[in-house]
Amino acid sequence: MRGPEKLLRELIALPSVNPACTGVDPERSGERRVAEYLAACAAKAGLDVTLTPVLPGRWNLLARLTPASRPSCQVMLAPHLDTINGSDDQFVPRTRNGRVYGRGACDTKGSVAAMFSALCELAGSGRRPARTEVVFAGFIDEEDGQAGSRAFADEGSVRADLAIVGEPTRNRVLTAHKGSLWLEILVHGRSAHGSQPEKGKNAIHAMAKVVQVLETAYRDELRTRNHPLLGSPTSSVGEICGGVQPNVVPDRCGIRVDRRTLPGETEAGVLREVRRFLQRRGLAAEVSSVRQAPCLPMETDPKLPLVQRLMRTARQAEPLGARYFCDAAILSAAGIPSVIFGPGDIAQAHTADEWVAIRSLERATSILERFLRGLP
Repeated sequence: MRGPEKLLRELIALPSVNPACTGVDPERSGERRVAEYLAACAAKAGLDVTLTPVLPGRWNLLARLTPASRPSCQVMLAPHLDTINGSDDQFVPRTRNGRVYGRGACDTKGSVAAMFSALCELAGSGRRPARTEVVFAGFIDEEDGQAGSRAFADEGSVRADLAIVGEPTRNRVLTAHKGSLWLEILVHGRSAHGSQPEKGKNAIHAMAKVVQVLETAYRDELRTRNHPLLGSPTSSVGEICGGVQPNVVPDRCGIRVDRRTLPGETEAGVLREVRRFLQRRGLAAEVSSVRQAPCLPMETDPKLPLVQRLMRTARQAEPLGARYFCDAAILSAAGIPSVIFGPGDIAQAHTADEWVAIRSLERATSILERFLRGLP
């Protein structure tokens, strides 16, 4: 079996850009090239391989290492196969100063390479677990609507005892992450000719007051709440749109807000909160959610035996959390206890010079190999 560094370079050279980032560019769009390549490698390693269609031309990859006896435990290794787009040179892997550079190097083809290499090494070692089935689940579409993990969760074909979701965590085990809500806030005014603005009601001016309140008083209120692993919820105004031309008083203005949630917060609860917050300050606005599917926060009990085993293998005393959203929450909501783990640093994700340290890649593979070998 090829090592994780070589596998990572091969994966970078196979573009798997989420179509939401490229449109219909056939040279880069979709996860098919990576899924088919890994499927062939998995079959050679003696794994049971399934390609499950999710969206047109896009498949989840499942590769199973099944014990001889009926499994009493199931563990998933669950990275995602898609990346964001990049320049031409980002799809040519480069190794320099102990790092592998290229699109997806840390988000999350580094996790794919470490997890897949560890599983294939276990399959070829003759020391596979006696009663545990290990499933490599390469999901599509994490960078957009998470269609891969959502389809998998809806199907319910695997009821794993633990899912290790591949994301760049610097090889630390994360047992919680924030959720993500996108709110749309609309303010209505009254149009008028620009020469007589006093006859209109400027929606942009009204929205400016809403933005000011959200970026000051609402942020301050959120800072009073705290989660031991995730800190405070956050709110950020990321888009604004209003008006048609300079000589028309605008009768409509809209903003979109990124609201990161903590475990226990719900979409309905946040919508009520923001509406009441603005109403108490005399600001009339419509507040709605623009997420097509829920992106919930996730929290897994760090005292679960398999989580404890993984943390010990990673030489980690205390659980940690992440500010970002990922597939872990979707699997967790489907009843699969989930944690996040992988090589690389989230600070490198989506950057122009995305990279992962070879040492981090090799350590992730070693941790996963030792964890899997210790399963019953």
